[in-house]
Amino acid sequence: MVSSDQGGGLMLADLFTEPVAGLDEALAVVDAVDRALVSGLLRPQQAQIACLTQLADAMAGSPLAGRVAEAAEKAAAGVAGEEHLLALAAARVALAGSVHDALLAWVAEAIGRPLDEETAVVTASGESPNLLAAARSWLTDLARAGWQGIDHDLVSGAAPVISALLPEPGLRRLAALLDGFAAELAASCPGARLDRFPARRWGDLWSRAMVLTLSGTATPVGTVTGRLLPLGVDLQEHSTAAQAQVHAVFEPSDGSASRLVRASVSAPKPDTIIGAGIWQLLRPHLSLLAAVSEGRSMDIDGMPITLEGDLLWNDEHARMGEPADAFATARVALATATMPATAPLDRHPASIAVPVFLEGYDIEDESAFRVAGHRLPVDVDRIPAAGPLTPEAVAKSGACIGLLRWDSGTFRLQPLAVETVVRKKVAALHAGAWAGGTADKNGVKAEKAATDAAAVLRERAGKLLRT
Repeated sequence: MVSSDQGGGLMLADLFTEPVAGLDEALAVVDAVDRALVSGLLRPQQAQIACLTQLADAMAGSPLAGRVAEAAEKAAAGVAGEEHLLALAAARVALAGSVHDALLAWVAEAIGRPLDEETAVVTASGESPNLLAAARSWLTDLARAGWQGIDHDLVSGAAPVISALLPEPGLRRLAALLDGFAAELAASCPGARLDRFPARRWGDLWSRAMVLTLSGTATPVGTVTGRLLPLGVDLQEHSTAAQAQVHAVFEPSDGSASRLVRASVSAPKPDTIIGAGIWQLLRPHLSLLAAVSEGRSMDIDGMPITLEGDLLWNDEHARMGEPADAFATARVALATATMPATAPLDRHPASIAVPVFLEGYDIEDESAFRVAGHRLPVDVDRIPAAGPLTPEAVAKSGACIGLLRWDSGTFRLQPLAVETVVRKKVAALHAGAWAGGTADKNGVKAEKAATDAAAVLRERAGKLLRT
């Protein structure tokens, strides 16, 4: 992405002025499936049958047409088995994937960036079929009861399944999904008392989990050698876990085209550790965070990588490189870096996070930029408290590195870093500036508080173990 004066803003404006063909129709069918799941498929009513028919009609002509038509018929009669519900889930996943593909292709065209056309694949796991069958059985019971029919007895049935899945490395993705899903459902029980349901979200989680019980998560892994130029860090925090995802441009040593890649690290956390203290949990597992803080590149040799551009980080394959300013990388290398393929089960609009660079925009307020005369919402709620970047700094910025996301029917920008004037000088403020450590007084204070909290927790845990 280049400045609006050079044409980049005009390209980005296409995202707001041109509708994506078929997008609304596909999402309408997804919503129809979700409405059917609210009441459950044990004794479907006429409105639910109409929703299932709408899904079957939408899949006509696709490879899933026959199976989905049969599944819709069985579900309408109230006699759908696991294989039928699996077909309905696969159809819903495919529809969400088509929306993802259309939006991502539109973004790639609008910002003029190449998109890797190689297809990422997921291989069948072929392991622990009994565990996968147990998970599928619970998900089937859930779909039959519907969100209105959930109760603590039904939701608690997931606990032994999750406990059995967690020790299996190849099944942990499914286990983590079911664990979070069951926790959300448990917090909402009984469903009969709820006035509103997060139908789209729960439909996403149910269909994704259902398909995972069949496909597994194994994806092809290769290796890469070259230079890694960090752009920024996306920090995601929950009460019991945190994840940092570093977005970067990778320049292969063989001189081939540069590409966008990611490196992620996750860690469990107590809910008392928040803000900058989170970096203490993540830092030991990803040396790349230090490079981000210091504004340096990293040289990697034989680093494992998936087809979707996710580096499977191993410090043995990396060493600190030369200084590399993220804004220089964004201005020079970002526009020509190839966007990676997406794994089938990750093809969902919510997973879109495309690194972009903007400058020459106008500030409408701290929650929106004006690009080529069009309003681009800025998602300041995604700016973490664990860094010096603030909504106020975004509102005074002249250049921004961010992630272009799609949410609630519109594109939004999540800032990762901005250039702004501080004490009459242009300065760069990064959301991940404290990732590898900091001398900033606010960062030091927050880390000390987190250290004290961790020490108290360790002391309490020790007392419990001794009693």
